[in-house]
Amino acid sequence: MPTTIPKALQHFVEYLKFQKRYSQHTIISYQTDLVAFFDFIELTFGNTALPDIKATFIRTWLAKLKEGGMEAKSINRKISTLKSFFKYQLKEESITVSPMGTVVSLKLNKRLPQFVEKEDINTLFSHVEFPDDWQGKTDRILLQLLYNTGIRQAELVSLKENQVDAYKNSIKVLGKGNKERIIPVSNELMSFLKDYVAEKRKVFEKYDADILLINEKGKKLYPKYVYNAVKKYLTKITTISKKSPHVLRHTFATHLMNNGADLNAVKELLGHSSLAATQIYTHNSIEKLKDIHKKAHPKA
Repeated sequence: MPTTIPKALQHFVEYLKFQKRYSQHTIISYQTDLVAFFDFIELTFGNTALPDIKATFIRTWLAKLKEGGMEAKSINRKISTLKSFFKYQLKEESITVSPMGTVVSLKLNKRLPQFVEKEDINTLFSHVEFPDDWQGKTDRILLQLLYNTGIRQAELVSLKENQVDAYKNSIKVLGKGNKERIIPVSNELMSFLKDYVAEKRKVFEKYDADILLINEKGKKLYPKYVYNAVKKYLTKITTISKKSPHVLRHTFATHLMNNGADLNAVKELLGHSSLAATQIYTHNSIEKLKDIHKKAHPKA
């Protein structure tokens, strides 16, 4: 590929890292998409400079991805990556017109997020037995945090002790794009957190001191640990197909909406950048209302 393209890629990655302050995971996703795209351009159309890339080239790549069985959601992510990249190139004056102007995202089948019923959550925390060892204590508190705060898995494993404010009954969470948000927690959960930290001081001589949740070796939890713990305990109380940490985030939001929470408040608690991302939970609320109406109204 022309020598200008690797430089353009490098500058774009630096922009994402230092100006947009995206996470390493997000940056790698952008980089992977772009390398795959430019490899395709070179193999299909030969050495092509940035200003010579046309919308038809991009559509050809997207069509190939679709023929290969890639889901619309994944293709749309790649379209979003390319739009961001070429928008940056316009800003840098590397190109005068973006080839993405006529490229549109694919339509998605709207699927309501799965969530755990309130009764099942009550069963989890009131009747399921957790082992009386460090792993059992950690598994219980991580499940409580995920359900009671709606934080993401990545936010959970990175949570530090100094982000817990016992005086204000809240936790400070560092979310996507390094955006901070404050999430209130109940007296009960704060009490559990205090007990967990106090127990940690007694059990471990050496451990990752600044990290809130640690494993039996005193080390920061890794994402797979959290996923396995959630799947293990959700399997005990629900038959829904998905049993991931993100399902507890959906459950947090859905239960708030079903109990009349303001949509904007839920948006802030989840750390969404736009209201559109939060509005999907209103659909679950409406379905709940329909169910209640059907069961309770004599003419339903």
